[in-house]
Amino acid sequence: MHVRSILLSVCLAASLPTLHAAGPLIPVEAFVEEEQFSHPQLSPDGKHLAINVRMQRGGRTIPTMTVYALPGLQVVSIIALPGFEIPLGFQWITNRRLIVRKGLEIGLREQPVATGEVVAVDLDGKNQEYLYGYKAFKQSSRGDRYGDDYGWARVEHIPHARDGHVFLGTHLWEGNSSLLYDVNASSSARKLVADIPMKDMDFVFQNDATPRFATGENDDNEPVLYRRDDAGGKWAVVDGKRLGASYHAFAFTPDDGAVYVSYSENGGPNVLMREDMRTGTRTTLADDRFGSMGTTMFTARPRVPFAVVNQVGIPKARYLDDKLPDAVLHKTLSGLFPDAFVTFINHTDDGQKLLFGVASDRDPGSYYLYDKATAKADLLFSNMQAIDPERMAPRLPITFTARDGLSLTGYLTLPANPAKQKLPMVLMPHGGPFGISDDWYFDGDAQFLASRGYAVLQVNFRGSGDRGVNFKHAGYREWGGKIMDDLVDGVRWASAREDIDGARVCVFGASFGGYAALMLPVREPSMFKCSVGYSGLYDLASKYDDEGVKGEKQATNYFIKTMGNDPATLAAISPARLADRIKLPVLLVHGDKDKRTGLGQAEMMRDGLTKAGRAPEWVLVKNEGHGFYDSAHRKEFYQRLEGFLARYIGK
Repeated sequence: MHVRSILLSVCLAASLPTLHAAGPLIPVEAFVEEEQFSHPQLSPDGKHLAINVRMQRGGRTIPTMTVYALPGLQVVSIIALPGFEIPLGFQWITNRRLIVRKGLEIGLREQPVATGEVVAVDLDGKNQEYLYGYKAFKQSSRGDRYGDDYGWARVEHIPHARDGHVFLGTHLWEGNSSLLYDVNASSSARKLVADIPMKDMDFVFQNDATPRFATGENDDNEPVLYRRDDAGGKWAVVDGKRLGASYHAFAFTPDDGAVYVSYSENGGPNVLMREDMRTGTRTTLADDRFGSMGTTMFTARPRVPFAVVNQVGIPKARYLDDKLPDAVLHKTLSGLFPDAFVTFINHTDDGQKLLFGVASDRDPGSYYLYDKATAKADLLFSNMQAIDPERMAPRLPITFTARDGLSLTGYLTLPANPAKQKLPMVLMPHGGPFGISDDWYFDGDAQFLASRGYAVLQVNFRGSGDRGVNFKHAGYREWGGKIMDDLVDGVRWASAREDIDGARVCVFGASFGGYAALMLPVREPSMFKCSVGYSGLYDLASKYDDEGVKGEKQATNYFIKTMGNDPATLAAISPARLADRIKLPVLLVHGDKDKRTGLGQAEMMRDGLTKAGRAPEWVLVKNEGHGFYDSAHRKEFYQRLEGFLARYIGK
């Protein structure tokens, strides 16, 4: 039975397949399809569902906020934003009105970028009100009063009373303050609530709608915490010694007497703690010696955390109180999906209905609506329906020791191999490099390569996220050094397996992964048979000339800290300047509108290889950014990748 196609009752058991099945070659189109449904939110009364649905527009699919009536899933409205603007996220303010953050998609290999604009709209698409942004003068009903906002905003809090108000944290493009406004989402009227003398601060609210904390980083990227007192409502900086290496307050207990905190004292993995607001006493609720605690799942109102999820390896719920009804329900639902992970998304205000998601390493994921009155969960939407989870490859969590003794983790995706042959392997470094991690869930690139018979190795090298500040900092200024060592050590570890052919290994990566794909053949010329760089960064020194870095103090300081700025040192670890040392076949793929790693990066790498007498295969795609959105372009890329790998490490 297909995990995404069942109508279940939590009173019954379900038997689901667990074996990876071989069969005819899966069409490339199955992997080209993007996740059609994302960011679902159940309305407070449970009568409607808002969700992003990818729809065709201008030759590409654009996320479009769609509101459905429940339970029949009749379309109530389709709210399309102009151009390539997208609803970056949305939340219900009342049963009939939503708050929407606007953004732009600039590349498939990069998170959408917020424009800083916030609008409110009724569920039928009417009564749009522009609440904040650089178009306020023309688009806001109070534009004559406030004028354009030369800054950006994010939603900080929606009062539990659902009185039509929303709190927006706003940040000027030029300036060093964070302003918090109480905004009427129908009239756009604003009231200033707080003014913190530091930019880009996040606000944390108590359940009674009192802003209590403001968290962020200074120009040196060090954590800063402000706390508001009760007496005069003044904000004061909290002693940095209380913050340890990492401190992030994110929710309060129902009585506002304590705050939940993700915390690391000495830079190890973050733990989940409860801190008493009066005494400051801290109690550890969940920890893991190897990885940080991640997603926290809450009960219905009054919201109490009942489980937290580990971020390394196969996700598993750590129940904080396994006797709570929602913890019991989560365990029951999880039993019906034994090879997947169940995530609670949101409840109705009365707690009677629940929206939850189910996903795994082989299933891109589905969304279900559970009704406590009937004890039934109905399937709403499934992503990438051309993907048959039974034919996808398992993603095995791995652990190995780097040459300097550091324990490293990652994932090995293994295709069906009934003949027990030695498999060719593709090393696939992730982007970033800092604070980003590969995880266990469905990975389209890895599954496509596995469907073509390749083992796929992904290493969470030092610098990656999810293992604490110290692990991330261990990768600083090690772009061409210890990070490359970790990737090489991962290949050596995998090559020692009986089912991996260490003589047939290629490296393929995007963004920082593209950098690694071209730097590794410099470091280890005999280890790899070919290299694929996709939207890569190949000359490090020129990063300081990028838009968004040049002239921006915080961004510049970040790259000085994490990459260094000595020209000679950067040249010595920039593959574009070391092209004469790359002796293997190279495929370079880039979009001409890439702003994250500009086209000049790929052209410099191409020209260096050509000058050295090893001209690469060159794919330049027009009107694409940091990764390709157009389905025809993605299909062409996968086909080029498939043919390239087949020539050098295929059967």
